[in-house]
Amino acid sequence: MPSLMSAAEIAAFNADGFRIVPGMYDAAEVDLLRRAMEEDPEVASHMLDRLDAHGAATRVALWNRAGDSVYGMAARCARMVDTMEALLGGPVYHFQSKLTAKQPFVGGAWEWHQDYGYWYHNGCLFPHLASCQVALDRSGRANGCLQMVQGSHLLGRIDHVPVPGEGQNVADPKRMVEITARLKVVPCELEPGDAVFFHSNTLHRSDQNRSPHRRWTLICCYNRVDNDTVTREHDRYYVPLEKVPDNAVRAAGLRFASGDEHFTNRPFVPKVA
Repeated sequence: MPSLMSAAEIAAFNADGFRIVPGMYDAAEVDLLRRAMEEDPEVASHMLDRLDAHGAATRVALWNRAGDSVYGMAARCARMVDTMEALLGGPVYHFQSKLTAKQPFVGGAWEWHQDYGYWYHNGCLFPHLASCQVALDRSGRANGCLQMVQGSHLLGRIDHVPVPGEGQNVADPKRMVEITARLKVVPCELEPGDAVFFHSNTLHRSDQNRSPHRRWTLICCYNRVDNDTVTREHDRYYVPLEKVPDNAVRAAGLRFASGDEHFTNRPFVPKVA
């Protein structure tokens, strides 16, 4: 199928660095994805804590291949892949997926960062990467939705520094003061099944979850094929992506991981000065 975005919406993505697509997955598909994240033993056994600057944790599970699970189908389906290829200007491969689970009252924050601030260290020479966050629960300001700095992808890659606890890196705080004074910060509030696509250089963060409502999201990330990593040790190099029809998500049912996903046992947090 063609991209979910029109030419005008792609132009808006190129200007703003992100774009929300309402209802990317329907209620039945979201139910399957949510249940898979809750019930798949592989997801549960690979949950990790990512600490914020105040010691609060977001739980994450990360995997580097899009397999035949229902969430692999979501990452490989035509509506996702075709939209990514339209946004990035060429064929793509699956770079990484992850569950981010902010539990009620205790879910941690994600500090200001660019994904390319991390992925540069995987050996990606160009920032020809993008992510799609799919809401599995309602994602609002109260439970820590994503916030984007509009147009910040045009700044280029910004130096990152570590935060206490070695769980995250953060974009240069002094520079962030100036950036957020000049550019608009936009909260991306999503209903279940809504998605937000964002460029790898778009600055983003999310607050702690101090509400009684959890915030779980599935994030699928892609690299342009001609931007294959120049290193191989991080398991994020080019592997051909086999695109599937959109009905493959429902057809998969509640299919769990089969061992093809390459789950990781620790997050990738590059050492930065």
